[in-house]
Amino acid sequence: MYLKDSATDRTYRFAKDAILSRRYAGGELVSEGDIAADVGVSRTPVREALLRLEAEGLVRLYPKRGALIVPVSQQEINDVIETRRLVEGFTAERAAGAGESARLDLAAALTGHLEEMRAGLESDRHAFILADREFHRAIVTASGNEILINLYGSLRDRQLRMMEEGARTVERMRRNIEEHSAILAAVRAGDPAAAREAVRAHMDSAATLLGSNR
Repeated sequence: MYLKDSATDRTYRFAKDAILSRRYAGGELVSEGDIAADVGVSRTPVREALLRLEAEGLVRLYPKRGALIVPVSQQEINDVIETRRLVEGFTAERAAGAGESARLDLAAALTGHLEEMRAGLESDRHAFILADREFHRAIVTASGNEILINLYGSLRDRQLRMMEEGARTVERMRRNIEEHSAILAAVRAGDPAAAREAVRAHMDSAATLLGSNR
C-alpha cells in the first residue's frame, strides 16, 4: 500500500533544504507562520519538523518567536572534518581489506559514481555534487554499520551549508575526481593502508577548502 508523506515530513524536508541551501541564512529568525504558509500546512507539523531540526543542531527554538537558524561556526567546521576523517578513513580501510568479490563489486559501483562526476563536471554541478556524495556513501555503506551510515549522511548535510558560493570551481572539481580515483584504485587493489592515505589526502583538501585547521 502506498502511503503519502505526512505533513511533518514534507515540512521537515522543505525547512532542511532551505537551511542547507542557505535560503534560510545562519542567524535568521524564521517564524512558524512563514514556514506553514510556504509549505501549505498548519503550524502543528511545523512545530514537529522544527523539533527534529533542533535535535540535528540546525535550529534553536524560541517559543512564540520562531526558529533561529544556527550559524556555521569554526568549531562545527573543524568537528565535521575531524569526524569525516575518522568515519571515512576507517570504512575505506575496511572496504579495501574485504574479500575480492566484495571489493570488485564496490569498485564497480564507485566507478559508476566517478563517471557521473566526470559527466557533470562542466555542465551539471548538482549532478556532480550528488555523485560525489554517493561515492563516499557507497564506501561507508559497505561497512554494514548503520550508525556510521547515518552519521555520514548527517556530516555531509552539515558540510553542504559550509561551502561558500563559488568555492567549488571546475579546477577544484577536477582535483576532487583525481582524489576519488586514488581512493577507488586503493579499494580495487585491496590495499587498506593506501585507501586510508587516499582518504586522508582528500580530507586535507576538504579542510583547506572549508578553512578547517584539522
